Amino acid sequence: MPIDEKVIRAQLGKTLDKTSFPELGDKYEGKVRDCYVRDGKRALVVTDRLSAFDVVLGTIPFKGQVLNQMTAFWFEATADIAPNHVINVPDPQVMVARECKLLPVEFVMRAYITGVTSTSIWTHYQQGVRKFCGHDLPDGLEKNQKLPKALLTPSTKAEKGEHDRSVSRAEILDMGALSAEDFDRAAEMCARVFAFGQGEALRRGLILVDTKYEIGRRTDGSLCFIDEIHTPDSSRYWYADDYQARFDRGEEPRGLDKEYVRRTLAEQGYRGDGPPPPLTDEVRVEAARRYIQVCELVTGRPFVPDTDEPNARIRRNLKIV
Repeated sequence: MPIDEKVIRAQLGKTLDKTSFPELGDKYEGKVRDCYVRDGKRALVVTDRLSAFDVVLGTIPFKGQVLNQMTAFWFEATADIAPNHVINVPDPQVMVARECKLLPVEFVMRAYITGVTSTSIWTHYQQGVRKFCGHDLPDGLEKNQKLPKALLTPSTKAEKGEHDRSVSRAEILDMGALSAEDFDRAAEMCARVFAFGQGEALRRGLILVDTKYEIGRRTDGSLCFIDEIHTPDSSRYWYADDYQARFDRGEEPRGLDKEYVRRTLAEQGYRGDGPPPPLTDEVRVEAARRYIQVCELVTGRPFVPDTDEPNARIRRNLKIV
């Protein structure tokens, strides 16, 4: 049963935008996650902030809970396929993990030619690019078309406020960002987990269109997945049942991810340059509904929202005095 819209609207004023838990360790603030590091462990507090076009746009009710729940689901489901950093999930918006050294590359897997951002494969293709991240692309592809095979299209990790840049394996090796051995090991892990995610999504009536992975290095030198996987923030999902019919008519696929917000802002002329226009409550509620819906579809479980004030609840659940 869909979540009552009144519950979402009541949460508009109780979203988690900022955190301050110095008791948990040294703080690193990402676009969405506030991380606290101490004694070889990392507490990842998943806020309700929404980032798109490499800019924080505002907050979405229950978004942090959805991301944390989906990440926990996927890390558990893929634990036998590839290692990850999770220790436990003590709060709806907190994951405790082993501290790892982040590799300076985002590993982006794409199965379809789509997107509206400056780094998207479709944006480059429209501009006449036929070699993307080292991969040759045939002429005649149309937006949202399935690629001949899934492609790994890495990107640099931009500093806060800067834009990521799509790069090839050769460029990454030339920059000295990674060794060939590390890149190829990470690429193999990503291809395996992406294929598994595609299969699981399709069983639930969804297409896992593309996704980005973060890879970390453990203290023993081995690589593992960190941060999140296959969430609506890191991934694009489309409904499978009417994808082909809509594609044949030249229509956009029905999606369940933050592409809705990207398109809404793009229609207003915003593509990441300068201050973003404010998100209306209507957009925030609709985005929340989509996040919750994809969570329920993918996990096969009803989303049970926790409506407590998040900062106080986190302090209680993590026993922060």
